[in-house]
Amino acid sequence: MSDTITLLLCGDVMLGRGLDQILAHPGDPTLHESYFHDARGYVSLAERVSGVIPRPVEDTWPWGEALSEIERSRPGILVINLETSVTTSGDFAPRKPIHYRMSPDNLGCLAAAHPDVCVLANNHVLDLGAQGLQESLQRLAAAGLVTTGAGHDLAAALAPAVVTPDGTASVSVLAYAHRGSGVPGGWAARVRRPGVALLPDLSTRTAAAIAARIDQEKARGANVVVSLHWGSNWGFDIPREQVRFAHRLVDAGADIVHGHSSHHPRPVEVYADRLVLYGCGDFINDYEGIGDHEEYRGDLRMLYRVAVAPKGTLVGVDLVPFCSRRLRLERAVASDVKWLVSLLDTVSRRYGVRLHGTANETIAVDW
Repeated sequence: MSDTITLLLCGDVMLGRGLDQILAHPGDPTLHESYFHDARGYVSLAERVSGVIPRPVEDTWPWGEALSEIERSRPGILVINLETSVTTSGDFAPRKPIHYRMSPDNLGCLAAAHPDVCVLANNHVLDLGAQGLQESLQRLAAAGLVTTGAGHDLAAALAPAVVTPDGTASVSVLAYAHRGSGVPGGWAARVRRPGVALLPDLSTRTAAAIAARIDQEKARGANVVVSLHWGSNWGFDIPREQVRFAHRLVDAGADIVHGHSSHHPRPVEVYADRLVLYGCGDFINDYEGIGDHEEYRGDLRMLYRVAVAPKGTLVGVDLVPFCSRRLRLERAVASDVKWLVSLLDTVSRRYGVRLHGTANETIAVDW
């Protein structure tokens, strides 16, 4: 058995809307938004700031230079938050301002990165209704992609995704969404109804329910990642209830808390020798060219490379920064890496963590 297990964690992967339109098999571009009624408008926005985007692009295009970084880190386990419905359904969720839908024929783009786990507990997986979710689950399963956090019923939504790389201990990923990230209450999976694994709150009682599931996975000898879609889109302040909840999960045996939903990276913490990511930021989306909240540099994206011991103790973590240009990830330039180091070091100090740049333009975490 290997001395360490490597996990590759990122935030939201949103392959719908504009990204779906530049791939080989674009679906219906219709949108029910106040900003655009046609998904191709987001392609035009990106081209306005970054230059012409060829069409159609190869399946690997949105991943860009991140793909080689992912492959170099294998047999690391790649866990993403897939924030897109994979469906041809036109049943747009009512009273929702934004809907993410990608053509099932473009699933080769997702498969190009060979994600080991696709987390579906988020606020876009039911954008095209229950039928859209059911088709998404079927399409992803048919493509050999493992999911967790949403399902055809409550038991399926709560079921962990289990990955066992050659020669290492297994890793179990439990995924949940919190209403604070914009998930409608009606999206919760029920005994006989499809939906997401939705947390009622961030209370001690809710943490105890997750702790029981962590215990089950620990009894099998697995390392446990708890993936949480929670919090607001912008800002670096972490609510106390989120910090307390993350600590309760670690105290219960979670080895990594993988938080996402924010559009930019949030503070990093190491608590009891376990990694807590309060917000990984977006990884792939079509936001390029949208002029809003520029001070947070939403164009900068992060891949978190985490090494843990077979029993879960954190061994090391480094962050690999990218920048989105022409709806494609490129390695961030030195000045952008320096800006990220300064920012994340400042906001993470209160959690006992320091960050610094390295010679190969990654960001190392010290604790």
